[in-house]
Amino acid sequence: MDIAIVTGSAGLIGAEAVRLFASRGYKVVGIDNNMREYFFGEDASTAWSRANLESTVSNYQHFDIDIRDQAMVNQVFAEFNSDVRAIIHTAAQPSHDWAASQPHVDFSVNANGTLNLLEACREFCPDASFVYTSTNKVYGDNPNQLPLVELDTRWELDPSHPFAKQGIDETMSVDHTTHSLFGVSKLAADALVQEYGRYFGMKTACFRGGCLTGPGHSGTRLHGFLSYLVKCALTGDEYTINGYQGKQVRDNIHSADLVEMFWHFHQNPRCGEVYNAGGSRHSHCSMQEAISLIEELTERKMNVSYTDENRIGDHIWYVSDTRKFQSHYPDWYYGHSLRSTVQEIIESHSQRSQASDHESRPTSASVPAAIESILENIEPAGAASCDSVRS
Repeated sequence: MDIAIVTGSAGLIGAEAVRLFASRGYKVVGIDNNMREYFFGEDASTAWSRANLESTVSNYQHFDIDIRDQAMVNQVFAEFNSDVRAIIHTAAQPSHDWAASQPHVDFSVNANGTLNLLEACREFCPDASFVYTSTNKVYGDNPNQLPLVELDTRWELDPSHPFAKQGIDETMSVDHTTHSLFGVSKLAADALVQEYGRYFGMKTACFRGGCLTGPGHSGTRLHGFLSYLVKCALTGDEYTINGYQGKQVRDNIHSADLVEMFWHFHQNPRCGEVYNAGGSRHSHCSMQEAISLIEELTERKMNVSYTDENRIGDHIWYVSDTRKFQSHYPDWYYGHSLRSTVQEIIESHSQRSQASDHESRPTSASVPAAIESILENIEPAGAASCDSVRS
């Protein structure tokens, strides 16, 4: 049986990848030691997700190991050897703020852990595809140097700029910028993944994600934008907006849509590729707009506070241009809108609050509603087809 190895397998993207590859006939080997709980505390634990995978995915095998442990990583790869057809690497320390508190841990997880996996792939299964979940933070705060215009509920890019209609593409520089230490460790791994593709001819790709989200997210204060917003809305906990008048813009991609990107790449892999992977103009919002949407869908007024101090390296405006990926893989398309994604997150949190963490399971109920473009003369990427995608 063909095997897919998924790191961070109990996390948001990892668990989604486990289910997708398992549903398509793969035996899935998961590597996850729940470091998310170490990073962010008990409320961010992914133990519930691991238990759910082990009870519902018959062709899943879990290894509770640390990707920084080279010997243990090699042991897993050696066991399955050339039967491994795909590596989906989602394990990471994912927070700006946490990275600054423990730089050695952050870098060793994000950079050294990725190197261990690349070397294991090269030694035991060099023909496998290797997908790395990178981040738009590799661009540092260069997006903040774009000509931005302040509107009532958001910052926007000057309409005359080439990125205004479709978003930021892969030509954005990663140099001469403040990354945050998290951005640096992810950029180091990103460059390694590219180099193993270009230097060794391996089938590698970096997916530079925007805000990755969905019903399986264990959102917490330092990581998980929409998920944590929903959690605060449902519990009444205070949510603090950091800077930029709450008008900073994020694009949000549903975990299922991102993992479908991984699957399409795996079917026809390339060497050393880089793709921006976010919600694009199809699914994006400012902090203010996200709060308004969540208040509408939950029918609850949120307890929101504000501080003028923005997070170091935070983006004022970031929207991903996904046309490069769509030109390489034209059969991929968005399956989720912003509204339907938020609705799923609300349903998932509600279910988890009514059951024990170990017994609950996020739902994937579809709410077929599309968010209209907030700005005039800007067309979102199509949710049903890629007919309008340009190379």
